[in-house]
Amino acid sequence: MTKKIMMKGNEAIAEAAIRAGCRLYFGYPITPQSEIAEYMARRLPEVGGTFLQTESEVATVNMVYGAACTGRRVMTSTSSPGFSLMQEGISYIAGAELPCVFVNVVRGGPGLGDIQPAQGDYFQATKGGGHGDYRVIVLGPSTVQEAVDLMGLAFDLADKYRNPVLVLADGLIGQMMEPVELPEMRDLSNLPDHSSWALVGAKGRKPHKVTSFNIDPHELEKMNKRYQAKYREIEKNEKRWENYRVEDLEYLLVGYGTSGRILKSVADMARGDGIKVGVFRPITLWPYPYEALAEVAEKARFVLTVEMSSGQMVEDVKLALEGRVPVYFYGRMAGVVPTPEEIYRHFVKLLEEG
Repeated sequence: MTKKIMMKGNEAIAEAAIRAGCRLYFGYPITPQSEIAEYMARRLPEVGGTFLQTESEVATVNMVYGAACTGRRVMTSTSSPGFSLMQEGISYIAGAELPCVFVNVVRGGPGLGDIQPAQGDYFQATKGGGHGDYRVIVLGPSTVQEAVDLMGLAFDLADKYRNPVLVLADGLIGQMMEPVELPEMRDLSNLPDHSSWALVGAKGRKPHKVTSFNIDPHELEKMNKRYQAKYREIEKNEKRWENYRVEDLEYLLVGYGTSGRILKSVADMARGDGIKVGVFRPITLWPYPYEALAEVAEKARFVLTVEMSSGQMVEDVKLALEGRVPVYFYGRMAGVVPTPEEIYRHFVKLLEEG
């Protein structure tokens, strides 16, 4: 029987990254994710890795860019204001087609906001917070265990598609403690071989070049078309989601991350009252599982989307359903976490209003 241990979410994320083969971490402390950096500072030297605290998030993302050019597994973590500062660098990394992993433990905003859990970074994460026509693969865990599992997947997807991957958590997942089963340590000799493009020395061969720059617009357009073809492949192959009690549903709740987790309790409460409610939880926030949601929602009388924001993912829900099913929204902002009871009250009110 595999042993489970109690770990804080941030520390579990860090250990999972190390076990996935990450040996380079650059970062700047910001609440509520600082434990990731603290854990990496202690743990990476034990496994022959390198930790470096940077002077700013702008420096961080550019160090990640440089390290990713070598083809080694590299990551950083931050929280909302810090992630904002990284956007230009992420656009460069996407344009240079480099594999790396970001973790954003979201806090309340906008601006400096507070240090409580929120989901107001969805637009920034899924629509591209920087300039240009690029995409970042976005994974949204709802438990500490899922965050652990998705860290390994994040590095694998980054390598597979030579693309940045973002794990979009929140302050609740980062700070809570739960029992987790950690994966075995990856054999570094079995990690993907990037020697065909990585900057690892050019003795005896033509040097590689890694850049997102091309002054000829027609050549740059060719580069962009290659990116778009890759994004279509990711959309085809990498959509992930969870269905909960949807087999006989009459009403559907939709939420991701912490909100999606809370909605399971709401569905159980409704079922206890004889109301057939199911939950759809997207795991990949990009690529978004539009088709899977549309299929599940086909038999729903209405859909209620719940987020810890003013309403961002709800736009993707509406895109998926294309007006075929009524879509309602309930949200709390600024770090307020909705309770199952208040969401259920809102759901019952919608029922009563017809």
